[in-house]
Amino acid sequence: MRCFDKIFFKGLSTKKILAIALLSSSLLACSSNDDEDPSTKVAELTELDNAFDVEVLWDRSVGDGVSDYFSRIKPIVAYNKVYSASRMGDVIAFEKESGKKVWQADLSDIKGERSFWDSRVSALVAGGPTAGLNKIFIGTENGDVFALDAATGELVWQSKIKGEVITPPAIDSGILVVNSASGILKGFDANTGDELWKVEQDVPALTLRGISTPVIASGGVLVGSGKGELGVYILEKGQAGWTTEVGEATGSTELQRVIDVDAAPVVFGDKVYAISARGNLVAIELKSGSISWKRQYSSYRQIAVHRNDIFITNTSGHVYALNRINGIERWSNLELTNRGVTGPAVVDRYIVVGDFEGYLHWLDQDTGEIVSRHEVDSSGIHSTPTVVDDVMYSQSRDGDLQVIITPKIISAAQ
Repeated sequence: MRCFDKIFFKGLSTKKILAIALLSSSLLACSSNDDEDPSTKVAELTELDNAFDVEVLWDRSVGDGVSDYFSRIKPIVAYNKVYSASRMGDVIAFEKESGKKVWQADLSDIKGERSFWDSRVSALVAGGPTAGLNKIFIGTENGDVFALDAATGELVWQSKIKGEVITPPAIDSGILVVNSASGILKGFDANTGDELWKVEQDVPALTLRGISTPVIASGGVLVGSGKGELGVYILEKGQAGWTTEVGEATGSTELQRVIDVDAAPVVFGDKVYAISARGNLVAIELKSGSISWKRQYSSYRQIAVHRNDIFITNTSGHVYALNRINGIERWSNLELTNRGVTGPAVVDRYIVVGDFEGYLHWLDQDTGEIVSRHEVDSSGIHSTPTVVDDVMYSQSRDGDLQVIITPKIISAAQ
């Protein structure tokens, strides 16, 4: 049996955890046998005649990746390089065009203190990388925050935060904002690592194994919570601004009332779009926090906003396109049910999602039809692909990083 998502328990007795685990089959998508509940059955891929074959520009290894651990480490592009990391602590910079390795750092021994006789101990990298101010920022499950020189990989500073850092930090105006699983949101001086401010958020006893990536916009830090809310804090000092309810706790059990806002909010114009693991997709006025519209969709995956469309994958792996202005659904695709589908990435006229078997699927933006498929690595893809200038960067669980070009198809009508 293979399960795609995990539950994070805090402050619960063993007996209570076991009881909740028995109930969790309604939420987790796990493959078993032909007699399983249809709601948890994994969709088999049907034969597909690809509309096009993608070009793999280059393919490199990033250590051992993240294996089966919960992690959404994904490559980033900055300073004409591609940066990525492994859970063990390998941080690697590649030349953007050629894939040639520029430098490699080891966060498990960043100060070079390990002797020949010492075994390597995992750095437990889980948050990042993030780029800014000619630095690369990464967080770990040990609560370590590292800043590396983007050109050389040398350690610039190292700091600490209470709790696990399992999402990328955010940076703007010289301030690095880090969110931790213990509810601590902290602002650091991005140049020195000095603490500027700290916010302590309430964390429910039962939450998903995930936290919201902070997003900085218009001088504020937007962050979701385990209580199903989206809140904003002033970037300079960390003071609280508005808070808006996104999730809806409607079930009778604790598991059914898990309403985390784990997906990073997306700012587009004067609106911010957010979604809860159980509850709603909402459009919120950035200035006031008031809700413009809300629709009943649930997800903990990254959402994408492109022109007048919003693309989401829900907790069952269904892919949807909605009108950004009013939230009305344009199409849905249920062919990837329970395949551990990633959030959608926009590439040219398509959206692309990965799945637990390591396939990338190209869906037509207008119809939702799957038009092409490409296998990266059978270990699976858990993180939404990164797209820069219509070039896609996708990393498998085993650390296989591929740089992929989607051919531009010109229709006869054009």
